[in-house]
Amino acid sequence: MPTVKHIISSLLLLLGLAVVIVACKKSPDDPAPVVKPTPTTTITSIDPATAPVGSTIAINGTNFNTTPGSNTIVIGGVVATVVSATDTRLVVVVPAGATSGPISVTANGQTAQASTTFTVATPALKPVKEVSGTTFANLSWKKDTIYLLRGLVYIPADYTLTIEAGTVIRGAGPERDPTGTNHAGALIVERRGKVIAQGTASQPIVFTSAKAVGQRNYGDWGGVVLIGKAPINQLGTTPVPNGVRGTVETYGEPLDNSGTLQYVRIEYAGATQPTTPVTRLSGLSLLGVGSGTTIDHVQISYSGGDGFSWFGGSVNLKNLFAYRSFDDDWSVDWGYVGNVQFGVALRDPDVADQSGSNGFEVENYSPTETTDVTAVTLVNGLTQAAPVFANMSNFAFNTTPTTTNTAKGTGAYQSGIYLRRNSAISIYNSVVYGYPVGVTLNGSGTGLTSGTIDLKGVVLANVLTPIAGTGSISTDQASAYFTAAERSNQIVQASNLASLLINGANFTLTAPNFLPQALSPLLGSGTSGGKLINSFFTQVAYRGAFGSDNWISGWTNVDPQNKDYDR
Repeated sequence: MPTVKHIISSLLLLLGLAVVIVACKKSPDDPAPVVKPTPTTTITSIDPATAPVGSTIAINGTNFNTTPGSNTIVIGGVVATVVSATDTRLVVVVPAGATSGPISVTANGQTAQASTTFTVATPALKPVKEVSGTTFANLSWKKDTIYLLRGLVYIPADYTLTIEAGTVIRGAGPERDPTGTNHAGALIVERRGKVIAQGTASQPIVFTSAKAVGQRNYGDWGGVVLIGKAPINQLGTTPVPNGVRGTVETYGEPLDNSGTLQYVRIEYAGATQPTTPVTRLSGLSLLGVGSGTTIDHVQISYSGGDGFSWFGGSVNLKNLFAYRSFDDDWSVDWGYVGNVQFGVALRDPDVADQSGSNGFEVENYSPTETTDVTAVTLVNGLTQAAPVFANMSNFAFNTTPTTTNTAKGTGAYQSGIYLRRNSAISIYNSVVYGYPVGVTLNGSGTGLTSGTIDLKGVVLANVLTPIAGTGSISTDQASAYFTAAERSNQIVQASNLASLLINGANFTLTAPNFLPQALSPLLGSGTSGGKLINSFFTQVAYRGAFGSDNWISGWTNVDPQNKDYDR
């Protein structure tokens, strides 16, 4: 019996506990506990769902990162740039190379893919407006239209051509000259006329070939010519060179203003013109252009003649890029006295002109004169070409330079700096790399002793012959002048080129990078004072065209052959 009583007591205890437990349970009316769901990254819509490369679109959804760079957006297989971000909306740029396909977003550790396909739109062809002859009216060219130059197109005195940023102007070949005289298309701004071509880094103004992608070549069209009223040291009856109408006149207005060229590309110019003897325009020809004119950030590519040419005048220029020129990169004549700073030339070592290609070719006399002793006739107060160039870089051969004919041209390379016919140029803090001859001094030796020729802070590297003298200047005279200690010039032998620490991509034609390496001796070793005190010059300590600012980035193009300019 005691055992039975114990069992009954235990059962009664368990029954009591059950009653307590049931009593402690929540009422059916009590609210359920709140469980917060894990945030999910989703894409709900794309606005618009069709857009061209370079445009912006909005991606709407959930759980995006509010820091733009913390979201990874892939459009048609290519990562896109995020312009702005909230947790529900991303604004992105359709990237170059993107194809139609899905869009995905990776944010906050999750990846979502849109349920619909995004379509990369093909922009419509821009309308083409043909331009020829002389228009006696102010003109305004817009980026939504392509302008085709047929024959010599003149902007005459007292009229202005204004070109919107992003506008494309194409030059036709001589076969499309409407006058039947076989002049290649060219834009010529005459004396007292003006061009206002203000491109931007993101929307440069482009002058290029009228030919299709893959068919463009050196000298497809003429080029761009500006003519001003600044002094020229030629007789006023001298014809304007290279087939352009008119004579040089005898104006003497060094502050003259021919307008503005900023963020401008000129490609495939330098066509042969039907003159006797046969001549070619340069990419950009400046004849008597005054210092009131603004020119900076200009690239000349694949010119069939010279890259940049100055015929007298006093215009100042900065940030110039001569890319794969056929003849000379910087050509100076007829008493030019302006200033130029920050210019880089990159050559194709397989291409040179039959006349011999140079970096600088600077002369002073009329081509019909043969003497190097008698000074030219004083005209407009000028007797010599006396410009000042600073921070220039000329790159030809990365390998051993050759003086033989090149693979794609009928000529050969000559000098990085070729000074002839009593010119009086000053070149400071500049680099010449990869020429058969570094500096050639031709003519009278008086320029060396009088100081009218002033070469300081110049580096010659990878040159077969550093200094050469011709005419009445001996090589010994030229070498003694260049290597004088007070000039701070430098000759870098082929065995020591690595010491310059230039950029590894410096000579890469398809993607050049000219910024020297951080410890390069070109940085911080430039000369100063003298003519560099002029307020035009930016005071920098380096030699060559580049310090740490890659000023060719964004607005230049080293592959114009494959650029679609029709849309």
